[in-house]
Amino acid sequence: MLTTNTRSREKEKGDSLLSEDELWMQEAIRQAQLAEQIGEVPIGAVIVKDGVIVGAGYNVRETTHDPTGHAEMIAIRQASEKLGAWRLLGCTLYVTLEPCPMCAGAILQSRVERVVYGAQDPKAGCVGTLMDLLQDNRFNHAAEWTSGVLKEQCASLLTDFFRRLRVRK
Repeated sequence: MLTTNTRSREKEKGDSLLSEDELWMQEAIRQAQLAEQIGEVPIGAVIVKDGVIVGAGYNVRETTHDPTGHAEMIAIRQASEKLGAWRLLGCTLYVTLEPCPMCAGAILQSRVERVVYGAQDPKAGCVGTLMDLLQDNRFNHAAEWTSGVLKEQCASLLTDFFRRLRVRK
């Protein structure tokens, strides 16, 4: 089931948008697989502007010993560097897992226009699950969001990773 939430636009683009969302989510999944290859929790993100990936990232918290080493944070930093601006206007962030409060805050601060995520995060999700920071009227920016794109693939990356981790222990 797809969920879309927007404060500023009507749902107007229909099925062609879904196909585009699936294409870019596949790229986020590839990023997640890179994280898994180095023993990190498989979460990946890409930022797209005008049909081009301008930022990409995957979790590196364990590798770098950095609590901000989330896929979204890395993709935001990379996109800002590539575009030469901290405002990521006209950009869409695709991420395999619903953003946490830190990442949702960074999304708002960087002015990302839209977020698309695959699997919900029942423990830390702040884009519709525990709360909806991206649509909170108290902030000076809001971002549209869509959830559930390639949800099963995104969720299985995580469940399979943690299942294998438990077997090893």
